[in-house]
Amino acid sequence: MSRDISTRTVVVTGGARGIGRATAERFARAGARVAIGDLDGDLAHSVAEELGVVGDRLDVTDPESWRAFLAVVADLGPVDVLVNNAGVMPLGAVLDEPATVQHAVFEVNVHGVINGTKAVVPAMVERGSGHIVNVASAVGRAGVAGGATYSASKFAVVGFSEATRHEFRPHGVDVTVVLPTIVQTELSAGVPSAKGVKRVTPDQVAAVIVDAVRRPRPELWVPTWTRGLTRTMSVLPLRVREGLARAMGADRALLDADPTSRKAYEDRARRGAREETPS
Repeated sequence: MSRDISTRTVVVTGGARGIGRATAERFARAGARVAIGDLDGDLAHSVAEELGVVGDRLDVTDPESWRAFLAVVADLGPVDVLVNNAGVMPLGAVLDEPATVQHAVFEVNVHGVINGTKAVVPAMVERGSGHIVNVASAVGRAGVAGGATYSASKFAVVGFSEATRHEFRPHGVDVTVVLPTIVQTELSAGVPSAKGVKRVTPDQVAAVIVDAVRRPRPELWVPTWTRGLTRTMSVLPLRVREGLARAMGADRALLDADPTSRKAYEDRARRGAREETPS
């Protein structure tokens, strides 16, 4: 049975751009009360005004920022759905990766998810209902060279989602993890697609997220068919797996990302790492 989302209060992190913005827009069109949080507070406010939702600055790595953000959006009512979408993806060889970047990836991609969960789930447990949607990545199931730390962070999100699903299920709280392939956002700028795997749009991912809240499931892939491919690959002998990855160009997709196309995103991501990640 499909659940009505028109009465839900939904929080979307990283909600001012890409998947987050598309998700907020879809929930708003469905009649939900929506709040977007984003590290860029000015952009969060302008996007929120454009979409007719509530928006404010949110640093997902900071529990105090979570408390302040939830106080701002409290007028919308108790949070029924949390979409942990905020994430960063600086690329490059792991041995060339500065420690500040390494820490930033885990602070945002992993601790951000954990902080958000801890901030909103206690009230969900008390009410006996709620839904957490964690946006991971296909490389959270199959690591790819050139994005080792990013892949590790998304593996962590998958594991955290699986563990908390078991913890929260007795309390009426659902947990879904969403694993997109390459999405047409600034985060994946310059990353070549593997042969036979088309890029998906932020709206396609958003549609899956909204549908997951209507019909809760533990794990969803975007596009759907890539789940079967990944599972089939996982049971093949290592030599065969690696040969197929080479044939598809998947083994070097992140290593071969075009630095010119990625420059604006990489500069912003690395500047944030220097300014906001403790040493």
